[in-house]
Amino acid sequence: METLQDPVRQEMMVLCCICGTGIQPNAANMCVACLRTQVDITEAIPKQATIHFCRGCERYLQPPAEWIHAALESRELLTLCLKKLRGLNRVKLIDAGFIWTEPHSMRLKVKLTVQAEVMGGAVLQQVFIVEYVVNHHMCDDCHRTEAKDYWRALVQVRQRATNKKTFYYLEQLILKYKAHEQTLGIKPIHEGLDFFFANEASARKMIDFLSSVVPCRYDHSKKLISHDIHSNIYNYKFTYSVEIVPISRDSIVCLPRKLSHQLGGINSICLVYKITNAIHLIDVSTGQIAEVNSTIYWRHAFNSICDPKQLIEYTVMDIEPIMFKDRKFFPGQGAISSKHVIADVWLVKSSDLGMNENLIHTRTHLGHILKPGDTVLGYAINDSNINDDNFEMLNKDMVPDVILTKKNYANDRVARRKMRIWKLKHMVQDGDDMNLDSKDYNEFLEDIEEDPEMRQNINIFRDHMKTIPVDTNELTDPSCPQITLEEMLDDLAIDDVQIPEVDEDV
Repeated sequence: METLQDPVRQEMMVLCCICGTGIQPNAANMCVACLRTQVDITEAIPKQATIHFCRGCERYLQPPAEWIHAALESRELLTLCLKKLRGLNRVKLIDAGFIWTEPHSMRLKVKLTVQAEVMGGAVLQQVFIVEYVVNHHMCDDCHRTEAKDYWRALVQVRQRATNKKTFYYLEQLILKYKAHEQTLGIKPIHEGLDFFFANEASARKMIDFLSSVVPCRYDHSKKLISHDIHSNIYNYKFTYSVEIVPISRDSIVCLPRKLSHQLGGINSICLVYKITNAIHLIDVSTGQIAEVNSTIYWRHAFNSICDPKQLIEYTVMDIEPIMFKDRKFFPGQGAISSKHVIADVWLVKSSDLGMNENLIHTRTHLGHILKPGDTVLGYAINDSNINDDNFEMLNKDMVPDVILTKKNYANDRVARRKMRIWKLKHMVQDGDDMNLDSKDYNEFLEDIEEDPEMRQNINIFRDHMKTIPVDTNELTDPSCPQITLEEMLDDLAIDDVQIPEVDEDV
């Protein structure tokens, strides 16, 4: 018996209305080749376009006035190229990508795949290439730079003081926290630095940073450069003048009587033992401490009566700590320092050692680090020529003869400077403008070695130009082991501080 087979289904075919080729039925009754000859879905899309590139800052113009950074064949650059094409919203974009071109040809080619509905619902897909010509066009920022009119805001930082240790500390804080990244230029001048910015917002950020790290005040002004009366657009240049308090670390100040009462009855003659966003004072005879912020300082302005340049070296002959129960306290007294120990100390000038047997008695806050035989730096108040109105109003019987500031760890400062195998970075490359060889700067470097709290806010770098061997007789031996920063400070008899790790990057 014969089996019945399923009938073979034949698809319906129609002839193309133009070329007569058999095709499957569609809405246009045309083959693909004839449909492409009759309809071009990319007709409204330009095949050539122009983009602008600034060679100064290497940015591309995104209309109407925004300049953006974009690498070659990146997603950002492809987005910028697609936005330049008009009529792309009339079709459906399927795929887009770059075609390699010679980098120096100043041409960019983008291959696009689009779809569109034509002739009664037929969907046509087409691939085409758009060529972009890269034209050089200088942006507004680079144009102002070339015209020497590049800055819109200026921040002038000044400190009118004989000692610049506070200013050196501020420079390292700016470098550590990169507060100068948006500057267009830094110009050193007498008593400070000038920072140039492209807009006022960047200058305001610098002002906020300075106010948060050092006690200062500022004033601002603006100058009209040009204006458009039709569009009501004004072009200003802004100038900010920042004044840092004229007081540095290890200075002696004489407070006004009203201010000393407000600070808990602290003695009028105080030592500045630290400078942060406030002035930290200590009474060396009682250990009482106080903080004076910038607002209080400029309301009750006072000056230093003794600067670190007037320090005299003394030798400790005897020292006797004062017990806590033997100290004198009074109601309303301010905070007492727990890091310092008050002691009676008997001194003699190091220059008069062995010739003068008359010992000088004073009280100091350095009882926790001093011992007989140590050398210490201090001020001879009675032998100093002090011209200060607040000091003239004091009872001279209450003024101490000598005020000690810090322990002297190294008598030979020249040898200590040669053994320093680390260095600091500076915003200005020309060292002569910052007086990097001055006595103030060398004292600032010594404070960094002696104060671990200060080193936390400063980036220290290894000085590869200095290699100090352990044995000085083997200076010519390149295989001799090199001394570290910790070993260097141990040789200088600095035993009471901890040295952080040194960053090897320069």
